[in-house]
Amino acid sequence: MLRRSAENTATRKMIDALGMKVHHPQQRAGTLSGGTQQKVVLAKWLVARSRVLLFDEPTRGIDVGAKEEIYRLMAEYVAGGGSILLISSELPEILLCDRAIVLAQGKVVGELAHDDMDTHGEAVLNLFA
Repeated sequence: MLRRSAENTATRKMIDALGMKVHHPQQRAGTLSGGTQQKVVLAKWLVARSRVLLFDEPTRGIDVGAKEEIYRLMAEYVAGGGSILLISSELPEILLCDRAIVLAQGKVVGELAHDDMDTHGEAVLNLFA
């Protein structure tokens, strides 16, 4: 059973908390920008009080500003006690992780702790040598 008042309260709270740019709370997600659509998905998980989130290429196809906002929200989620399993081919996203398992052609080629990663990706490239 859905309680519309609770749903509307949660919707408005998430719109404010995540800085979503919408015309009105009932706006269809398909009419929103890519970054805001990503935030809608994240908001659903946060309202459900998920303890572990799985992100698969979470910022593919969205603008730089929206990427930074998604990264900030991910960091806040983890700081609040949540855990994230991130699948990404983008180095800035990998640098957000505590550790990275590197795959190539479906096989594990190595593992890196956060302190072993670098902004140029050399540590990742060295796993292929």
